[in-house]
Amino acid sequence: MQNIAIQVKDLQKSYKKLNVLKGVNFTVEQGSIFALLGSNGAGKTTLINILTTLLKQDSGTAIVNGFDVASKPDHVRQSLSLTGQSAAVDEILTGRENLIMIARLRHLNQPRQVADELLTRFGLTDAATRRVSTYSGGMRRRLDLAMSLVGTPPILFLDEPTTGLDPEGRIEVWKVMKELADGGRTVFLTTQYLDEAEQLADHIAILHEGRILASGTLTELKKLFPPAKTEYVEKQPTLEEIFLAIIGKKEVLQ
Repeated sequence: MQNIAIQVKDLQKSYKKLNVLKGVNFTVEQGSIFALLGSNGAGKTTLINILTTLLKQDSGTAIVNGFDVASKPDHVRQSLSLTGQSAAVDEILTGRENLIMIARLRHLNQPRQVADELLTRFGLTDAATRRVSTYSGGMRRRLDLAMSLVGTPPILFLDEPTTGLDPEGRIEVWKVMKELADGGRTVFLTTQYLDEAEQLADHIAILHEGRILASGTLTELKKLFPPAKTEYVEKQPTLEEIFLAIIGKKEVLQ
C-alpha cells in the first residue's frame, strides 16, 4: 500500500433507479499519471466526485493517500487538489488576487511570490492585475489550473483540464503534468482527447456504462486489439481505436 495513491474497490453509486457506477475497481500508483477514459455519461465525474469527497458512494471503498473517503474526508481533502470541468475562479478578483487567496487558504509563506511564479508559468503575467471577468475562456482555464498547483498536494485531480485551451496552452498543461509526475505527485486525469492520454498516461482505464472494461498501460491495451494487418506497413492501433473497440463501437472503426 505504500506505493498506492488511490485504491478503489467495488465502488457503486446510483441515482434512484439509474445505476451510474456498478462495481468499479482500480488502483493508482504514486507519482504516476492515471487516465480515466469514457464517453459522456460513463460515470467519470461521479467517480471523481466520490474520490474528492464531494459525493458519497452507496457501497464499496475508496482510499485516497491512505485515507478512506467516507470516514476520513477531511484528511482526504488535505491530500488533493481538484480542477473541475468548469473554471472555478472568482471573477471579481484579479488573477493575482485569486492565486494569493488560495495560497493564504493553504497557509503558505510568501503568497505573493507563489502567485507571481504561477502567473509566469501559465503566461498570465500581463493580465495579472485585470479582473478575471475580463479574461477569455482559455485564460480562465489556465488560471484555474494554476490555482490547483498552489501548495504541494500529493494528488491532483484534473477533470478534462485542456478543454477550451489553444494548442500552445494545451502543450503547456501537458508539460506541467509530466513535471508533477516526475516530481513524485500523482495526477488523476479524465479527458475527451484520447491522444492526450496516449501521450501522457502511465496507466489507462476505460470506464463504460459504470464499469471498468479494460485497464493497463498503452502497450497492454494494444494487445487487446486484433493484430495489425501487414501489407506494406504495419499499422498500430491508436488509443482512440482501442477505446471504441473495447466499448463496443466497432462499426466506427470500419
